[in-house]
Amino acid sequence: MVAHFDRRLRKAAVTTTVAALAVAALSASQAPDVTADGNGRQTTADNVPASETPAAESATGNSPYYTDLPPLNSPKPAPTAGTPTSPGTSEAGIPATVLDAYKKAESELRLSKPGCNLPWQLLAAIGKVESGQARGGRVDANGTTIGRIIGPQLDGNGFALIQDTDNGVYDGNSKYDNAVGPMQFIPSTWAWAGRDGNGDGKADPNNVYDAALAAGHYLCRNGWDLSVQADLNRAILSYNNSQDYLNTVLSWLEHYRKGTHEIPDGTGSLPVGRSDDPGAGASPSPGGTGAYPSSQAPATPGPKPSPSKPPAPGKPGNSGGPSTKPPTDPAPPTGSPTPSPTPTDTVHHLENAGTTGLTATAGDTFAEKISTRAETTAGAAVGKVRIRFTVLGDTDATFTGGEKVAAVTTNASGVAVAPALVAGEQTGEFTVRATVIGRTVPGLDYRATVTERVADTLTRTTATELTCTPGGEFADPVGVKATLKGAVADKVAVTATLIKSEADPAENDKGPYFKDADGKAVRTLTGLKTGADGLLELPKLYADDAEGSYVLRLTTPGGAQLDITLKVAKAAEPTPDPSTEPSTQPAA
Repeated sequence: MVAHFDRRLRKAAVTTTVAALAVAALSASQAPDVTADGNGRQTTADNVPASETPAAESATGNSPYYTDLPPLNSPKPAPTAGTPTSPGTSEAGIPATVLDAYKKAESELRLSKPGCNLPWQLLAAIGKVESGQARGGRVDANGTTIGRIIGPQLDGNGFALIQDTDNGVYDGNSKYDNAVGPMQFIPSTWAWAGRDGNGDGKADPNNVYDAALAAGHYLCRNGWDLSVQADLNRAILSYNNSQDYLNTVLSWLEHYRKGTHEIPDGTGSLPVGRSDDPGAGASPSPGGTGAYPSSQAPATPGPKPSPSKPPAPGKPGNSGGPSTKPPTDPAPPTGSPTPSPTPTDTVHHLENAGTTGLTATAGDTFAEKISTRAETTAGAAVGKVRIRFTVLGDTDATFTGGEKVAAVTTNASGVAVAPALVAGEQTGEFTVRATVIGRTVPGLDYRATVTERVADTLTRTTATELTCTPGGEFADPVGVKATLKGAVADKVAVTATLIKSEADPAENDKGPYFKDADGKAVRTLTGLKTGADGLLELPKLYADDAEGSYVLRLTTPGGAQLDITLKVAKAAEPTPDPSTEPSTQPAA
């Protein structure tokens, strides 16, 4: 990584003039009102708050952020999940696990707060300016950063003044607070905004899944609709209260909306400009691996964090001789040998681990779960690899919890088992694709089928004879109940057809009929469905002038059939009352 920074600095030194022109053009075209110097950094004087919101009420405490603007050239469109990634620079790409965390957070917010309309690209934009996408995707298989990302202490010396609120649990500083993690939450905000995004039972600001979900909920509070520009601006400013911050985030948001591509974890590059650094050509110091230069992160580590039990905000530190500055990760030794390959690096292909058939009735949970095995070139199992399962195609089926995407780590046998699939109401086939997070290998597709709800029996709910006079209408509605093996069959499709006879199922051309929306006669109805109690009441029936007996046939998927007799006849003549008839006998 150090060598990577050095190459970027050398490149910047050679192309300073070109960079200055490019940034100027980008400032004008992609981020109105952003002031940038020749190296793509905003000047400190321009980084002024946009309102009077106190720093402690923002997610980050208005901590410093990366100010680099997006590349002038838009990235190529994002590929379909599971296909080889698009080519492009590491600056424009997003590390695989980090990207997965953003999309997973969007999926959950779409269910829990649908009115917010949170796009994952907004989380990516904020993650870019806050930590350079978790320091270029330096995360482990569970999404936790390799080493903590700690911002400068907020001691009022060039930053906001925020006294310690967590006894140093998250930031290792028991005197002042520091922003923490890939989304740079201050401890007092994390105490209420923190979420468990990866399902491990704890909320950790250093985990990109937890931090991304927390950021999503934070941006979706106050009833904001992020598809409305005014609400979007308010939400971003509430994260870091600076007009320049707003413009920078909006620039990356627009950039990612045009398309991006996935890159392997750990291969992303860090930005070089920061809002509190007026110097030119700044980059993270080789002596530190945090999100900020090591000059602001002394080597003495603080207490080991325990994110699952955050202390009450405002509780003062009481340990003797506390460290007043955050910890930093140890500096990587110079001339380090090439690192050993990670388990993900050794994956050559994916194999079906025994999934044989995926079929479920609409609304039901699939009985079988999808199992995928990660293997090396020689066919050996690879454990501790994250597999992404994605529901593709025109379907409303989801995994348990309502999500279209799930990430699972392979076990010692190299097998990852996806959460149970839940069929929606839409029938037909769809695909679930398994891919390796952080590595470009061909995806493995599983075909799944959702079939119609079925019933094996239909019965009338009343025994009333259904009669009508020619040209009239039937007074009593037709009501039926559908069951399957004696249990209520809800949401079952029913087709009603007026047929010629029990022996001839062709549609009749005379006799009783239904009416369509325009009032025209129709003798076949489709799209009818039983309710939650299995009951269905048909629309009103009418009769033409043809007298006789007719048959209404009801059918369902699953083989249920019911024939109902309808009679059309003139009303019977009233029987005379002898007592009222005039006498025909002669008078005596």
